[in-house]
Amino acid sequence: MKFVSAVAALALAGSAAAFAPANVAFSRTQTNSGTVLHMAEDGAVQPLRIGTRGSPLALAQAYETRKRLQENFPELCEDGAIEICVMKTQGDMILDKSLMELGGKGLFTKELDTALLGDEVDICVHSMKDVPTWLPEGTVLPCNLPREDTNDAFIHKDGSVKKIEDLPDNSVIGTASLRRQAQIMAKNPTLKCVNFRGNVQTRLRKLDD
Repeated sequence: MKFVSAVAALALAGSAAAFAPANVAFSRTQTNSGTVLHMAEDGAVQPLRIGTRGSPLALAQAYETRKRLQENFPELCEDGAIEICVMKTQGDMILDKSLMELGGKGLFTKELDTALLGDEVDICVHSMKDVPTWLPEGTVLPCNLPREDTNDAFIHKDGSVKKIEDLPDNSVIGTASLRRQAQIMAKNPTLKCVNFRGNVQTRLRKLDD
């Protein structure tokens, strides 16, 4: 099985191979901490490969995962012991359509799942909100990092409006979340919700534009 992780809902996913005995091409070396590192027949240490998307948030989560692994397993502090593998997903590349039109949450994890099952990476780090309810066969979700603040954020262009209830009728709000759209319309049915995709930096730029 392959291994999957998320901050604020960081999910760590991986394959069973991450927990099973090494195959014949590898041997294991015992460390003082009781953990093991894979080594090739020529004695070279194989790095722990962490798969992640390339957004600033995704990278922050991957580096947080690396930091926590190194704090718990000193041998992973060695140069080259952990490799961050950045990948683009369909959800990152198609920003002009809603997630519903594109097929749902798996858009942010499919490419990482493929790399995980293809032994291109050892574990993947996801925001839990992006992980589908059903995991691909052969993968597991064995742990989460401690949750951060999970409240939604409301951002107004000039800061003069502090909450949704204070928006004038017929105001336009950008969000890609069906849940948020329903909550917004429940507060004021005159408000208009438009599709608003992209990472945090992209969305802030769209607000300025």
